[in-house]
Amino acid sequence: MLTIWGKSSAKGSFCDGYSRRNFLKIGGMAYGGLSLPKVLSGEATAGQRRPHKAIINIYLPGGPPHQDMWDLKTEAPTEIRGEFSPIETNVPGIEICELFPRMAQMMDKFVPIRTIVGAFGAHDGYQCMTGRVPQNAPAGGWPSGGAWISKIQGPSNPGVPANLSLMYQTGERRWGQPGNGGFLGVGHSPFPLIGGKGQSASDDMTLNGVTLERLQERDSLVRAFDVFRRDADARGLMEGMDTYHNQALGILTSTGLCDALDLSKEDPAIVARYGKGDPVYSRDGAPKMVENFCIARRLVEAGARVVTLNFSRWDWHGPDGKNFVRAREDFPLLDQALSALVMDLHERGLEKDVSVVCWGEFGRTPRINAQAGRDHWPQLSCAMMAGGGMRTGQVIGATDRLGGEVRNRPVTFQEVFATLYHNMGIDVNTVTAMDLHGRPQYLVESGVQPIHELI
Repeated sequence: MLTIWGKSSAKGSFCDGYSRRNFLKIGGMAYGGLSLPKVLSGEATAGQRRPHKAIINIYLPGGPPHQDMWDLKTEAPTEIRGEFSPIETNVPGIEICELFPRMAQMMDKFVPIRTIVGAFGAHDGYQCMTGRVPQNAPAGGWPSGGAWISKIQGPSNPGVPANLSLMYQTGERRWGQPGNGGFLGVGHSPFPLIGGKGQSASDDMTLNGVTLERLQERDSLVRAFDVFRRDADARGLMEGMDTYHNQALGILTSTGLCDALDLSKEDPAIVARYGKGDPVYSRDGAPKMVENFCIARRLVEAGARVVTLNFSRWDWHGPDGKNFVRAREDFPLLDQALSALVMDLHERGLEKDVSVVCWGEFGRTPRINAQAGRDHWPQLSCAMMAGGGMRTGQVIGATDRLGGEVRNRPVTFQEVFATLYHNMGIDVNTVTAMDLHGRPQYLVESGVQPIHELI
């Protein structure tokens, strides 16, 4: 964690209640050697905020059981059907699991996609962040969706990074990897607001006695010495460092980001609507922080274009898996948080501007195993979408009687991303960026189009 102290002030508190001196404390160091600019995020500028499009990407690490959530198979044999019953929603003909009653009552604002195909099968968020498979990636790797949007559209407001991450990391990194800038460079990687287990990746650092004004003076000096290095590196790390450097200074002159992260500034009734999370950090997943759903909305309002977060751990097939025990714990939390988020967007008039997607890296086997869990099933998974001006209140795709294969309308990860890009006002047929070898790369593969039923 990095703490920077400002001048003493008698005009109330900043961030979390200190009345004598302003300070900034933002966690999440990665990419060693970038120091100050790497751990800071930009902030919203004061005054009128111009409207902008945004995406909230909710990743469920581990592979959520699709046939126990939004595609129940009541006519399947017992060893496949599971323990839960479907309930009707406010859209005739759409049923979901009984443990999602809040979402059921506002299904007209959601779109379940029951036929996501093409999962690579690895336990990571690569496809949920990039839409791509890892093979045959260009030099530098595929950019995440947030990196593409950061590159193409830039920040909504000066000093506010377009691409922010509320992703919890683990030592393995595979469960919560937020994706990075790929060949677009480190400057478009997500700014991490949370480190492993909610902490920075290094010990706390405090620049005691360094005022904001003095830091800006030092910045001018550093810039003078770094001119020759920037000239020597046309793209890549140096360019990325410049981006972080500029935005790091931006955060020191406003309070928008700290305000967005501070839920004490939110209406308590709104916070309560999201429920009470479980901050206990899982061995290989993310804590059940329903509060982060509210923070994601606040970050979008502060100016972020893409906010990514992960929620809980969904790999429930091993000896300690107990699929249905864990489902009874996690489904209600997800139901409350996700429905509160979408309701918030509608109440604030943001339902046409902010797209929401909630999904995992793959689905689960139709057959329940001996440990009362469901094993990995890359053949099929699901997603829930909302907002973005999409045609909600419908189901996309249908599966077979056992919930293991697609019956009609398969949907790929890239089609979901193409839809999100479309919602952001980006034409996937024309927009390109040069990779590290100077070759133009499209956001999605040739022929991939947005999901036509939604636009």
